[in-house]
Amino acid sequence: MRLLKYLNLSVAAALTATSVNAETLAGEAAMLSEANYSNSSVTVEQVLGYPIGTKITSPEAMSQYFEALAEAFPNQVKLLDYGSSWEGRPLYYAVISSADNLADFDQFMANMQALADPRKTSDSQAQQLIEETPASIWLSYGVHGNEISSPEAAMMTAYHLLHDQREETKAWLDNTVVFVDPLQNPDGRARFVQRYYMTVGLEHSADRRSAEHNEPWPSGRTNHYMFDMNRDWIALTQPEIKGQVDALLNYYPLVFVDLHEMGGDSTYYFTPEARPYNPLITDPQRETLEWIGRNNGQWFDEKGFDYFTREIFDAFYPGYGASWPLYHGSVAMTYEMASARGHRFERKDGSILTYADGVQQHFVASLSTIETVSDKRSQLLRKFWDYRSSAVLAGQNDSQRLLILPGQEDPAATRKLASLLVEQGVEVKQAEQEFSACGTAYPQGSFLIDKAQPGYRMIRTLMDEQVDMAADFLEEQDQRRKNNLPDQIYDVTGWSLPLMFNVAMDTCDEVAEVKTANVSEGRIEPGTVENPDASVAFLVRGGDMNAGRFITAALREGLQVKQSGLDFTHDTAGRYPGGSLILTKADNKQPGFVEQLQRLAKQTGATLQGVDSSWITDGPSFGSHNVHSLFAPNIAMAWDVPASPYSAGHTRFVIERQMGYPVTAVRTMQLVADGLDGFDVFILPESSGYDRYFTEDTVAKLKRWVADGGVLVTLGNASAWAVEAGLLKTQLERSIPESGVEEPSDETRIDGKSIASHEQLLTEVKAHGKNPDWVSGALVNAEVDADHWLSAGVKSELVSLYRGNNIFAPIDINHGRNIAWFADQDELIASGFLWQDAQQQLPYKPLLIWQPEAKGMIISFTQEPTYRAYMDGLNTVLMNALFLAPATTR
Repeated sequence: MRLLKYLNLSVAAALTATSVNAETLAGEAAMLSEANYSNSSVTVEQVLGYPIGTKITSPEAMSQYFEALAEAFPNQVKLLDYGSSWEGRPLYYAVISSADNLADFDQFMANMQALADPRKTSDSQAQQLIEETPASIWLSYGVHGNEISSPEAAMMTAYHLLHDQREETKAWLDNTVVFVDPLQNPDGRARFVQRYYMTVGLEHSADRRSAEHNEPWPSGRTNHYMFDMNRDWIALTQPEIKGQVDALLNYYPLVFVDLHEMGGDSTYYFTPEARPYNPLITDPQRETLEWIGRNNGQWFDEKGFDYFTREIFDAFYPGYGASWPLYHGSVAMTYEMASARGHRFERKDGSILTYADGVQQHFVASLSTIETVSDKRSQLLRKFWDYRSSAVLAGQNDSQRLLILPGQEDPAATRKLASLLVEQGVEVKQAEQEFSACGTAYPQGSFLIDKAQPGYRMIRTLMDEQVDMAADFLEEQDQRRKNNLPDQIYDVTGWSLPLMFNVAMDTCDEVAEVKTANVSEGRIEPGTVENPDASVAFLVRGGDMNAGRFITAALREGLQVKQSGLDFTHDTAGRYPGGSLILTKADNKQPGFVEQLQRLAKQTGATLQGVDSSWITDGPSFGSHNVHSLFAPNIAMAWDVPASPYSAGHTRFVIERQMGYPVTAVRTMQLVADGLDGFDVFILPESSGYDRYFTEDTVAKLKRWVADGGVLVTLGNASAWAVEAGLLKTQLERSIPESGVEEPSDETRIDGKSIASHEQLLTEVKAHGKNPDWVSGALVNAEVDADHWLSAGVKSELVSLYRGNNIFAPIDINHGRNIAWFADQDELIASGFLWQDAQQQLPYKPLLIWQPEAKGMIISFTQEPTYRAYMDGLNTVLMNALFLAPATTR
């Protein structure tokens, strides 16, 4: 493979910047004193012009180095690509092993595929494969672009494996196929490298206050669309992760390591991980994690490196790189190195941490893990086989063995979910005829997932409504709350894909007898035009993203589209839900109109029904004031500080890449200076504090723009700012006062009282008037006001993520409408965990608020509908806010 080269002035400047105060660790020999490296022309210095550990290598130079290794060692290195980043940089991995192993690489892959499926491989065949197949490890570096030392360690690891002449290293390669993904996030790293070297002066500063250690917005952590890609493994929205998953499913490497950085005042972290554990992780897997951790500890003790385990970085959420492979039978883990975030960093204790320190420690951890995998080759292969075998058996015995996705209510989301499961390595089938299962009739086209397959635990963790944390862990966290300490819940606690997609799923305890076909990847099922010779109009059923994509595609091509805010029944075409589209031939007289519709239907997944009459028997007619003529709105979004990079990036991604419509990013300071004239919709993503940047004059500009017909859309805590700024006419709630908790007196001396028990003491110290406690993230149910155009095509019930601690009072009917609100306490939690006080306070509080203002309006989502771009079930209501709302202002 020949990797693309990217040469530009900024990269060249980064690579040629003067290196001052050269680090103590410089060059390959300094990284591991006991190594015996052969003479070679492929050291980093010889290929790139500087000793390893003395410069932060750009993505382009890193590609150049791995190409040089592949050219120098063609019998031991394969370079394979798995796609390209949003900015066009190559994504690739190196396969390194002995010459004999690489000569039989295709056989190795075939062996792993055979071991991965015990339905096709017998026990005796598996034993033979275990005896002859090398072990495998996948080392992934640099998923966060500003975690700079691990990609350099990838180069050092590859160099070591190919140059160390000692027998132990040769034995590792005889026993093991090593996959090295040197840079998962080339776009983020390129951003960091360029900016970092722009800040360097006469010498590198170790002062944490220096520009070198404080990145501008957005940091290099994220990719082009500002995703934390270490959270994307269940949704596969980003090409950098999607491509890596495709590769992993080819080889099923037995061990997966994701190498990161953390705060510079820390040391080094490796497995075993912290609690809570996902209950679908098996005991044999946890034993392997212990093996690896202990061997790492021995190496670190020998080198005098400090480390810790278990205290942070849990393995509960399955969307990390260090979690996802576990559910296919591999063992996965996170390594974290203290970060210099540049060449030098002064710690709080006065010591200096260098970039080379991070490179060395990640390199040593990589070697120690390779050693464990090599030494435990047969045991790891046996465990993998046993895991996959036990998965099939567990699926056969599951009381909900069959999952059924009917797909009638939301065919677009159901098709996407089915494809996503296939992309995750799950077998999905589609019924080719009507059938019955457990007494229920299902239509042709329904999707079926039989859990009796090797991916059983992956199916469970992606599709189960609830995955529980251990009760004693939650008790510990509740005690921390009582002591006013933050809980140790690291990430979201609910992530069920059917719930996030708001897709109906049924279960059955037996396999349905129906003819099926295997489902292949393809998130959009091409649509068609029915009755293309229709004389009057074409209708598109609303309520899913097939219709949503059709709206954006049609508007961008200049078609005249109408959208009904209410349900209607056509004389011959039948019932259509609110949000459905109408394209009349009278409005679209251009030549080739029908051919254009056919092309857009295929592209977007929408099915168009041609009709020869406009007669409506129920609901609004085509010319009703409840039917709005859409136009292509000019959509803008706040960009730059203080907007949250994640929220801004996720939202832009959803609109641009999932809906197919461009967004203009407006820097917040430009908004302050120039206002929003010319924009139809303006989005305020979540923020670290708009109040620190938006003055009273800015708020006044926003009010005038809305009054003149603008649509202001606020997301998550931006809606809280809108309340505090006087834009949104409701209030934020404090927590419900607890019985017996009194408002503290301002007096320095108060009347005494007796405290009779420890329980009373806990009551006495509770805060009065405090804000609700923070929630890491749970899926909650919401109900919808169906009698408003903003809910056109939206189901009567939604699932939203609830995260944070903002709870809004319902808006007064004189000021607006509560379009969606959280469900009753008994029905509130869809998946995940909420503290009891949140369960008590959230019911009937708004999720979505509509507030008209003169010619315009404010639409406020109290939670973020675009969070991680995986809350697909909220896409229709967001589409209404972006496209139907501005149409109603005209």
